[in-house]
Amino acid sequence: TTGNKTSAIVFVILGFSHRPDMKVIFFILFLCIYIVTVLGNLIILLVINMDPVLHTPMYFFLRNLSFLEICYTSVTLPRVLVNLLSGDTSISLAGCAAQMYFFLFFGATECCLLAAMAYDRYRAICNPLHYMGIMNKKVCMQLAASSWICGNLVALGHTTFIFSLPFCGSNVINHFFCEIQPVLMLVCADTYWNELQIILAAAFVILMPFLLILVSYGLIISSILKIRSVKGRYKAFSTCFSHLTVVTLFYGTAVFIYIRPKSSYSLDADKVLSLFYSVVTPILNPVIYSLRNREVKGALFKMRMKLFHPNS
Repeated sequence: TTGNKTSAIVFVILGFSHRPDMKVIFFILFLCIYIVTVLGNLIILLVINMDPVLHTPMYFFLRNLSFLEICYTSVTLPRVLVNLLSGDTSISLAGCAAQMYFFLFFGATECCLLAAMAYDRYRAICNPLHYMGIMNKKVCMQLAASSWICGNLVALGHTTFIFSLPFCGSNVINHFFCEIQPVLMLVCADTYWNELQIILAAAFVILMPFLLILVSYGLIISSILKIRSVKGRYKAFSTCFSHLTVVTLFYGTAVFIYIRPKSSYSLDADKVLSLFYSVVTPILNPVIYSLRNREVKGALFKMRMKLFHPNS
């Protein structure tokens, strides 16, 4: 396709087509992952909404996170499932741009939301007497809204910037969705400044919230160490453990994927890493938060009793 026919491009997503013998296994695996992810996060949403005990700032942010994970997974997996089922892996330029936009939108929003959740834990542990006054409904709404707005701006900027470039080489995307780096590799112009802009923007949207999380947890750990009883220290830290686990899983792969030049990009290795943070992490979040959280487990038990033993 020539540069002046960019708008007519139809991309081909390579996905997992190099293993046609595994197509059925991949389809069953991804279908199960998608169903469990959506159901798991929906259950978390329902539990928080139904139990008044969980109507606190921490669970307000968790509710946002669960909704976000459903959206995040829905950007990539349904398309992967259709591709595996039909064998047609083509996607239009507009479709590819839309997929990249929504993936970046939900991913960047999650970065900011995890920072807001760290701030909430900092206030809960370091300012327990004034916690509910500081983290009132208005502040929580503002923090959540800021996360979604920031995610939208980042996604809009990146997507507009990349899809304004000419595509005149190969139309094969060696990935399972329209990820930034594989798409950028199809651009026929010099992409040095584009790469630099992407790395700088990614550094801002990934590292800035991450630094806020580090500062918050530095202050949290300092406060926890001042608690005299071992039981008190354990209880304080246990409220942060789930969030820390999610942060480690999400940021560990996101930093490696985005904050580096194209020259160090490994197609196969990064496909696996992208699979991990875009597919595996969302399915782990409800498990992490439900298994490590006594209040969520209690609310799940109450909901189960209401559903299966309504008269007891």
